[in-house]
Amino acid sequence: MGWRVPQDATADDVPGHTRPLPQKRPPRSRTRRYLKRAAITLAALLAILAAAAATLLLATPSASDATKLAAQQARQHGIAYPGPPVPANFARPLVATEDHRFYSEPGIDPLAVGRVIEGKLTGSQDQGGATIEQQLAKLLYTPGQSGVTAELTQVALAIKLNYAYSKAEILRLYAEVAYYGHGYYGLEAASCGYFGHPASKLTVVQGAMLAGVVNAPSEDDPIAFPAQAHARLAHVIARMVAVGYLTKTQGTAVLNTPLGIVPRDDAGC
Repeated sequence: MGWRVPQDATADDVPGHTRPLPQKRPPRSRTRRYLKRAAITLAALLAILAAAAATLLLATPSASDATKLAAQQARQHGIAYPGPPVPANFARPLVATEDHRFYSEPGIDPLAVGRVIEGKLTGSQDQGGATIEQQLAKLLYTPGQSGVTAELTQVALAIKLNYAYSKAEILRLYAEVAYYGHGYYGLEAASCGYFGHPASKLTVVQGAMLAGVVNAPSEDDPIAFPAQAHARLAHVIARMVAVGYLTKTQGTAVLNTPLGIVPRDDAGC
């Protein structure tokens, strides 16, 4: 007869059986500590950025006088103000090339701003990212200025412009104060000067050329530097295809369409 384990026996009473060691409570996760510290640091940085943004908005002027400033510049350049509404054949290539999130962003492009900040921190080349509102703020409020202070001012004013004016009004203001090369200021004067007709009659290729020129009007002047202007035009058309304003076939057809430039000393139509 074998050995029988009593019903009231414990683990220590069973031959060959040892009581398992009690499980130690695992130490606090190091990853959790790192995440907590990172969250606190991020919250502090966001608070600092929010305070800096609020200070910047308070320190910069109102954007309610943008139309007044545009009118002053028009008088200085001897052109009529206000100009006509911006035609789609100029608005679409401008938006596609300069600011393809124009209709959905709040005056600044957070993704582009992030790239610019990263570039400044790492010392890499500035990839741009100025929205149409920022470019308009530069033209109206900080012409000829550069540096961090000017850029921050443009950012703050871009946000204010976005809330003070509709997108159509912002495009119109931009079109009226931009320089298009060859001595032409304002979209209407540029259309009349290059093509001999008002902006309302711009063809797709003509509007694309003018939208491309504003980025570097002295370098991409289609009369003084036709090869560079054509290269810029090709880029604008490619952007219109990329954002869906044109199909690839349409883009090729537009790029091969004659510009019809008839330069005139008088920018009137």
